[in-house]
Amino acid sequence: MSIDVNEPPQLSPTGAPGPEMDLAVRGMLRGAGGSWTIGEILVRDGVIQAISAPGTIPARRTVDVGTDYLVPGMVDAHVHSLSHHGEGIAAATRAAAAGGVTTIVEMPYDGAGSISTPDRLHRKRELVEREAHIDVALLGTAAPGGGWREMDALVDAGAAGFKVSIFHTDDHRFPRIPDGELLDVFTAAAANGAPVCVHAENDDIIKHLIGRYRPEGDDPLAHARSRPEVAETLGVLTVLEIGRAAGARIHMCHTSVPRSVDLVRAWSSEGMDVTLETCPHYLLLDTDDMARQGSRLKINPPLRPRAAREGLWDRIDSGAVDVISSDHAPWPLDLKTKPNVFDNHSGAPGVQTIYPMVLAAAHQRSRTSFNAVIDAMTVNPATRYGLGTKGVLAPGYDADIVAFSPTRSWRVDAADMHSNAGWTPYDGFDVTGRIDLVISRGRVVHDGELRSSEGDGRSLYPTAS
Repeated sequence: MSIDVNEPPQLSPTGAPGPEMDLAVRGMLRGAGGSWTIGEILVRDGVIQAISAPGTIPARRTVDVGTDYLVPGMVDAHVHSLSHHGEGIAAATRAAAAGGVTTIVEMPYDGAGSISTPDRLHRKRELVEREAHIDVALLGTAAPGGGWREMDALVDAGAAGFKVSIFHTDDHRFPRIPDGELLDVFTAAAANGAPVCVHAENDDIIKHLIGRYRPEGDDPLAHARSRPEVAETLGVLTVLEIGRAAGARIHMCHTSVPRSVDLVRAWSSEGMDVTLETCPHYLLLDTDDMARQGSRLKINPPLRPRAAREGLWDRIDSGAVDVISSDHAPWPLDLKTKPNVFDNHSGAPGVQTIYPMVLAAAHQRSRTSFNAVIDAMTVNPATRYGLGTKGVLAPGYDADIVAFSPTRSWRVDAADMHSNAGWTPYDGFDVTGRIDLVISRGRVVHDGELRSSEGDGRSLYPTAS
């Protein structure tokens, strides 16, 4: 949604803004056609009340960020806070707050057991309300062997959607749903209207190739060879066809190759309700980085050659990529540095670095890229998961506001990361483009120092689709 700051102030549907606001945030705001103009966001009680020209409406406090761009707080649609016991909601959400992420969609594959029943969802929600620094929406999952029968109850309990996998990682935490039962899962989701995000990689191909390449596991790129492009695209096709037959709302997770994007767009053009995401590691890293950094960069799907990375950026520019999310997987280094790549856990921390680094990369590419990635990290994921007060700088929305400077430079330092993982794939990277200020529901949570605390975040319920 674009805001034209040259128009008269747009008032909240709840009434006139009144004589004075709690906060005015002044900076560059995106207007019609993607242009940027100085304006003010007026906030009261944590909610945006108006967008105006500077000085139009009085406020008790004004924060002026000069020529920084004011963008919505990021909605990171793919975060694993509890996959490893050493992370937790507190660490993941304080890392989020430090990186301009004001809402996360929390995945249901927890080390203590998947979120496949209403009771488990309720207990996780209680944990969020005690520990979260920023706002959190929760996904549920369907356990193999009939777990789809719990999906309506999970929706009633406030799940914003579901996550399932067609690749088998772990019996307890991250199981595969067989194709036959996947039809049951998608049919149940179609009936209750909840979106289903899917890890789409073909299990048979990958397991066969892991057996072949395991003896070569001292070469980290053996992992990439065990998960060729066809393992992903065939998984995507399986999900598309079963999802289409069931009439489900599908979200394809962490697509790593351009052909996956093209397949999703083809089914979408036929009327299927399907969206997709990619991740910063597929946009900022490639197989050359894995050759240098080794098994730390073991991720599923794997990093791809530079040509695939460029192809994904081209599709972002054309509007074909709906969402960019971190797939934050905060494994400590002792689970990422074993001699054989296949003995390491898959995934990397990223919730603190995604927003500034992808915004910076996009800004350097083009105005088209910059505007596209803003939407892919804010309004699009909020819309997909029914988070109706998130992802837009407009009256009636939560005052989740980030100031991004496209010209200030910084160096990524693992010592500055707030995740308990203790490392980042981008350590030592020099970045031109920095987040200077993070506001969550009208409260400053980061301004060079972390200002948030456990319990500041809310557990979100879906309100709109």
